[in-house]
Amino acid sequence: MTSTLPFAELHLHLEGTLEPELVLELARRNAVDLPFRDVDSLRRAYAFADLQSFLDLYYANMAVLQRPEDFADMTRAYLTRAAASGVRHAEIMVDPQAHLARGVPLETVVDGIASVLATSERDHGVSTLLIAAFLRDRDEDEALDVLDRLLALDAPIVGIGLDSAEVGNPPSKFVRLFDRARTAGLHRVAHAGEEGPPSYVVDTLDLLQVERIDHGIRSLDDDALVARLVADQVPLTVCPLSNVALRAVDRIEDHPVLTMLDCGLHVSVHSDDPAYFGGYLDDNLAALTTALGMTDEQRRRLAAHSIQASFLPADRRDALLAEIDAPSD
Repeated sequence: MTSTLPFAELHLHLEGTLEPELVLELARRNAVDLPFRDVDSLRRAYAFADLQSFLDLYYANMAVLQRPEDFADMTRAYLTRAAASGVRHAEIMVDPQAHLARGVPLETVVDGIASVLATSERDHGVSTLLIAAFLRDRDEDEALDVLDRLLALDAPIVGIGLDSAEVGNPPSKFVRLFDRARTAGLHRVAHAGEEGPPSYVVDTLDLLQVERIDHGIRSLDDDALVARLVADQVPLTVCPLSNVALRAVDRIEDHPVLTMLDCGLHVSVHSDDPAYFGGYLDDNLAALTTALGMTDEQRRRLAAHSIQASFLPADRRDALLAEIDAPSD
């Protein structure tokens, strides 16, 4: 198996990289009282029946993030682990609303993360871009206000995303938000078709005019949508271990990602919330190899798709693709 292929991590929630050890370390630093005695008891809570059960713990653990150095430590820990897994470029999502709702100033969030991302390539060998993701179970007016505040801060974001609870929160709720982002020259991505129906993928493309779909596995339930996605080569950032952890797919052996790849969809593999879902990028790739017999050629195509779907400048993107195309030793 080729182990040196460069990958881009495009579907990664920074708050979802909070390992139990760091959660407890930050809790002690900030005198936050958590209902867990030790790392083992907290880790046992990282087992979920569905998306909502995950979100409950995900937001509860955020209580330990209070100061810029907390956000910096979280970012640094992710980059260290990502580099070890073969990630050479990461487009990292952060949820500003989740922190503002806790009374943490926007500047605290942005400054802490940006202080580490500014030197990520030098320090970790990973180039980075930051995406502000908005919570679809909250009000669009709130999201518009937060986006305007980010723009007024000149926050180093290249795009916006849409995440959190999908069912009952259709893309049509956020048309003005995505119009505003497009006018501001920002890239647009959004979760769709994880637990929601294929129609959410269609509406995300048509109403929000996104450049990438995060997840999109439910697209397979609509043949016309699959044909459209193949024809337009719309990137789908798929997260196998996450899908299994949240019961969107029963077993890793049942995951459709390689079927999607081989039918011409522009899929790539990512880790989503790796601390909570059992693995980082290398863990996802290893699981696909063990459970589905992923070949070196499929792995190479997934790597190339991840780079192609990124928002990297053309020269950096082409250099990474050249590494993938180079003959292996």
